[in-house]
Amino acid sequence: MATYHVENFGCRATQADGAALERQFEARGLNRAAATHADLVILNSCTVTASADQDARAAIRRVQRQNPLAKIIVTGCYAQRAPEEIAALPGVTAVIGNSHKHQLAEIVLQDPDRRDLGDRKGLRDREGHDFSRAAKILPTRPALAAEVDSETVSPTFVSLNALTKNREPKTGSGVFVSDIFAHTELLAAPVFESVNSNSAETSRTRPNLKVQDGCDNRCSFCVIPSVRGHSRSLHLSQVISEVNALVESGYHEVVISGINLGRWGRDLSLGDEAPDFVSLLRSILQETKLEKLRISSVEPMDWTRDLIDLVALSARIAKHAHVPLQSGSDAVLRRMHRKYRPWHYREKIEQIRAAMPTAAIGADVMVGFPGETDAEFEATRRLIEDLPFTYLHVFTYSARPGTPAATMSHQVPVHIARARNKTLRDLATEKKFAFMNSFIGKPLEAITLNVTHNRGREEFTEALTDNYLKLYIRGAHKPNRWITAPITGVEVDTLMSSSCRTGPR
Repeated sequence: MATYHVENFGCRATQADGAALERQFEARGLNRAAATHADLVILNSCTVTASADQDARAAIRRVQRQNPLAKIIVTGCYAQRAPEEIAALPGVTAVIGNSHKHQLAEIVLQDPDRRDLGDRKGLRDREGHDFSRAAKILPTRPALAAEVDSETVSPTFVSLNALTKNREPKTGSGVFVSDIFAHTELLAAPVFESVNSNSAETSRTRPNLKVQDGCDNRCSFCVIPSVRGHSRSLHLSQVISEVNALVESGYHEVVISGINLGRWGRDLSLGDEAPDFVSLLRSILQETKLEKLRISSVEPMDWTRDLIDLVALSARIAKHAHVPLQSGSDAVLRRMHRKYRPWHYREKIEQIRAAMPTAAIGADVMVGFPGETDAEFEATRRLIEDLPFTYLHVFTYSARPGTPAATMSHQVPVHIARARNKTLRDLATEKKFAFMNSFIGKPLEAITLNVTHNRGREEFTEALTDNYLKLYIRGAHKPNRWITAPITGVEVDTLMSSSCRTGPR
């Protein structure tokens, strides 16, 4: 029996894509295996930073070293952005971009004697586009459909028989990458792990469902729109079906995610109106029995008054708001082509805190953007200091090929950017510690995870609170259970509790 292994890099959307890839292979009769033993190893790549690209290349080398007979397939955002670069790496069998990810298993498992894409019936997207001439290389910068290179690359196929017979190290690559903006297919699947499993691979109790992909914004530093395409939404009926399936499988919390999640529904027309993100949340609450819904990152301009009120008033939505900031300097935000100003952002965060006094509020922040002066960085630091953040994701700017920011003058020296990064991380640590200490002596709702820790002679079960804090509860507790625990202390970045009771208060 042929085997496969999917390894994901990057964001929650990529993880959801990886789950969908697993569905493709399992539907075709393949079994999952470790990367060291699998016949097929699929590396689902990220390209948001240069280090993300490096991680993918390191993974290719590792797989080739540990499992030299494996067929290495590279997909995802890095594959979409730089297919020729990846195809030239030793050991790579095929490069399949996001444009063809929804057909990856079909492409990889095709009979090797049928090498003409045009001979393969059914290789079409939902709009009927024929991919018989779709194996094309994208330029390494964001491109319009008219700019796509028309040269067809001869593909390489790997059959089921070839995987289990005459396994030999592979040289040469097939490339399947076409204009991502011509695609409306949305690859999505939740992570269906057994809630009772004790294995490392099935320890998650909070499955992630991607309901939106792509982005119509054009931030000057971001390569993601050029590798994921236009914003597109999973249809409401599909979302409800997936959530209900997760509930029936025993999950009590689901995280919904997307590349630009707050834009869900803008591309779905219902007569004269298009559904919006708030209507999606209301439908999930009304049409499913999900106990807890957690929202992933939502852009500042999409935190409307209706959204804030809905999250604040519903006991079934986790009190958590991740609102990307990037910079607190008006001048930097303008160079970034972000669609809000610092005062707009401040107003949104203050509204969220007023509506949800105990909510976790986090942000993405970038330091070292081209031309960032000491004064501009100080504006960011002051804004963060003033606002009630409970955590930050701090990134050092990484020039991405093809983006406007990559060619801007006055690139910030690496040592300065790293120092600014540390300044903000230290500030975030202080703010998180103060936030956590505010809950000592109070009860918090949390969902137990399939993770235990031994501390001396005592065993503790790890949990995640409704407001996104890590919690250790004394004793062994079953995973995937909502509990209420009194907070007795804080150790480093973890809340501590000596007892709990089942069920939210």
